[in-house]
Amino acid sequence: MKGVIAICLSEVVTKRFGAEKWQQTLQEAGLPKSTYFLPQQNVEDAAVLKVFHAACSVLKLSPAAAAEAFGEYWCCDYAPRIYKAYYSGARNAKEFLLRMKDVHDKVTRTVAGARPPSFSYEQPAPNKLIMKYASHRDLGDIFVGLVKGVGRHFREDLELRRVGPSVVEVTFAH
Repeated sequence: MKGVIAICLSEVVTKRFGAEKWQQTLQEAGLPKSTYFLPQQNVEDAAVLKVFHAACSVLKLSPAAAAEAFGEYWCCDYAPRIYKAYYSGARNAKEFLLRMKDVHDKVTRTVAGARPPSFSYEQPAPNKLIMKYASHRDLGDIFVGLVKGVGRHFREDLELRRVGPSVVEVTFAH
């Protein structure tokens, strides 16, 4: 996993709960309190997930609640700063979500050994999108949190219904 994920996680914990909670999270994950991640650094998936679960424990949040906080911060604060170009041109949440496969392919095209998630879509109605997430990482809660975060970024009330571990049905209000 790229270091940007771990950096975003550190920012959301630090900014919403305080620097001491981030240090407690690192300690609970078995890492030195001085651990610092670099954006392009390859961080073992297991290490990032261990930090994520440590954050859940330290912050007394369920994985789903932590994933929602991460998704909102990623979509509304972190990613628009570092991936600004990928946000331009999307007029709404649906357009943005339909770009995710292409975005992940572009972002990881030059990264050796990258295994980005893939997405497939069904559109059973103009205001509905069934989005399937496929990844060896099995991050269904984080996927749901990110979809919710996209809605918040575009200031849209999305209705999400999880229809499988890695499948959501999104109903758009417009």
